[in-house]
Amino acid sequence: MHPHRLIAPSSTEKAALVALYTASFTASDGPDEGQAVGALVRDILAQCLPDGAMVYQTTDATGLRAAVLFTPLVYGAGGGPRAMLLSPMAVTTDFQRQGLGQSLLAVALADLRAQGVDLVLTYGDPAFYGKSGFLPADPATLPAPYPLSMPQGWQGVALAGGPLPVLQGPCRCVAPFENPAMW
Repeated sequence: MHPHRLIAPSSTEKAALVALYTASFTASDGPDEGQAVGALVRDILAQCLPDGAMVYQTTDATGLRAAVLFTPLVYGAGGGPRAMLLSPMAVTTDFQRQGLGQSLLAVALADLRAQGVDLVLTYGDPAFYGKSGFLPADPATLPAPYPLSMPQGWQGVALAGGPLPVLQGPCRCVAPFENPAMW
């Protein structure tokens, strides 16, 4: 296994990322979800890389095994903490439940902290993200970009440690996430 690393994806790597997310989410949530997440990743890679999106991946001799994407979140007028949205994250089905995702996430969060990111938020499985230090986030004190259909999935981690900050909205995300139905 090659080390986890931040990449500036080439066109070949972008295609592999879309394929990874499509296959992983198809296996876990069905073909419609797989296609939707694959399209989301395609849009993030096409629209957001020059504007602060970050891609971390793990590969081995046969190809891409895991990836996680981060995009900027901006609260209020933008003078607050530097925040990122972790979404989406995927591990190939044959490598799931072996610690690869947790390991990739630990490397990515340490790197983001070193780059001056203060806060990472995600909207996902509390059991998975809780293993990496994510805490439940109250949308009243740490707003999401849109109303949440499953508020228990909104979680965050303050990269310097300690409690999650209280921030005022509005919270703005990158264009591929500007769809209330995703939230």
